Order: sequence, then C-alpha cells, then structure tokens
Amino acid sequence: MKENNQKRINCFDCIHLQITWQPATPYACKAIGFRSKMIPSLEVFKNSGTQCMRFAPKPKVKQ
Repeated sequence: MKENNQKRINCFDCIHLQITWQPATPYACKAIGFRSKMIPSLEVFKNSGTQCMRFAPKPKVKQ
C-alpha cells in the first residue's frame, strides 16, 4: 500500500464549492462543472488518482 504524503484538499475551504438543493447530488464544483453525492475533491481523486488541480482557497476573514 502506498503512503500518501500529500495533504488532502478540503472543498469547504475552496471558492468553487457549491451546495445544491438536490438530495441526490448535494455538492457541486463550479470550476470543473459537475455535481456529486460526494465532496468534489474526493470524486476527482477517485476518478483520476490525483488531487484536484482547480482548488482555490477562500479569502481569510479578518477579525
């Protein structure tokens, strides 16, 4: 089994994540243009074997 030294991408920190109203596909990625039952970064990894290349972090909130 291979070790994965890369950090997992968290779609909830990405500007492209969209929550839909469809129960069958509650998550969407605006950058790639698809909807999924799983978090989009997991769907991308499952299908391509690589981390999502479209991840763009949300701006930090100043407190």
